[in-house]
Amino acid sequence: METLANLESFVRSAETGGFSAAARRLSLTPAAVSRNVAMLERNLGIRLFQRSTRKLTLTEAGERFLHAIRNNLDELQASIASVATDRGEPAGVLKVSMGMTFGVEYILPLLPEFLKNYPRVRADWQFENRQVDLIAEGFDAAIGGGIDLAPGLVSRVLAPAHIIAVASPSYMKGRTPPADPSGLAAFDGIVMRSSKTRRVRERPMRNAAGDEMTVSLKPTIAFDDPEAMCQAAVLGMGVTQIVLAHALRHLESGALVRLVPQWYADAGAISIYYVSRTLMPAKTRLFVDFVAEAFRRQRFAERFAGSIG
Repeated sequence: METLANLESFVRSAETGGFSAAARRLSLTPAAVSRNVAMLERNLGIRLFQRSTRKLTLTEAGERFLHAIRNNLDELQASIASVATDRGEPAGVLKVSMGMTFGVEYILPLLPEFLKNYPRVRADWQFENRQVDLIAEGFDAAIGGGIDLAPGLVSRVLAPAHIIAVASPSYMKGRTPPADPSGLAAFDGIVMRSSKTRRVRERPMRNAAGDEMTVSLKPTIAFDDPEAMCQAAVLGMGVTQIVLAHALRHLESGALVRLVPQWYADAGAISIYYVSRTLMPAKTRLFVDFVAEAFRRQRFAERFAGSIG
């Protein structure tokens, strides 16, 4: 009978198109994945892949075999992972992606309690401002906003991603606060420029009455990182529009003040994303539930809502 390692190496290599990508997902070396697949081919007596220096391509027999075992393999893996839950001992590496600022501010403080409750889980977290491919890169979960819900992924909303206008008290000293969002154009603007398109995105702001107004900040300073925008605003360099979650600690400390209260732009939701499976691994299911409960307990959905002045 084939080992689970051989079957998993084959399926992940087929999904990612190469031994190296499959190895990263499985926490193995490319050589080990290649050996596992070669052993599977030898035991089955068929060639599963056409190999080239650039990529792997499934043979016709490989396509049939992948179709036959893929779903069964996922269910078998999930079943094995879930057995630990019955003993109260979820285990294994928990690989999670999240933005640097948001992750350090709101998710990292949850880790000590989570690991105390589940000591056999090992955290492997990556803090980066990019959208990862959960399936191809082998992540258990990702946390953030504006992540495309690719096939095979599901999400659980944690809080709204509302954008508000802020400035420091020192910058606003002697200046008349704007009466509505159109007045923001009179100030020095600290804007977000996409690192990919180099464009500055403008979002319409709205209020509780349903009024909308497009805001065009004067691009005096442009950054591609929300924490840099916050810090520039704290330093008194101008007005910025930022997701409330990033500005919250500065608002609570008084380092920033909110302009045009109750006006905000809706950037969607901050969510936790994970792979959809009939039986989710225990470590992932418990982590998703733990984070969601922590956000509920700390009222982050309410505290991140821009509609609340």
